Amino acid sequence: MKAWSIFIVVAIILLACGNRLQAESIVDTVAKGCNKEIKTYCSQVTPGEGRVLSCLYAHSDKLSGQCEWSLYDAAAQLERAINALTYVANECEQDLETLCSAVEAGEGRLLNCLKDNEAQLADRCKQALSDVGLEE
Repeated sequence: MKAWSIFIVVAIILLACGNRLQAESIVDTVAKGCNKEIKTYCSQVTPGEGRVLSCLYAHSDKLSGQCEWSLYDAAAQLERAINALTYVANECEQDLETLCSAVEAGEGRLLNCLKDNEAQLADRCKQALSDVGLEE
């Protein structure tokens, strides 16, 4: 179940540094696609910190095709989100160092810093933000 391992690692990364709406969309994908399995096997699990995913993993031999597809789709969404964040981080590296070095990472603070300093951003950073849909 290599895909599960990748999914869990990427989920942790995205939730730690990514866009909250994107994370909610990914969670919704799994919640809707695996609703039956979550109710059947994981109803006693307290959500958060990957516990529901761990429960689904523990019952992976019993997952429906719909649930497996939802997990695959969520993993693909996570991969796209990580690629977008990596692209922005690379293109905005200098601006992050220059303008946002005192800002603590997480909960969108670095993105807000970039947006607050938009007039001073390098063109490549502005373009990256636009390319991934993070500009206002």
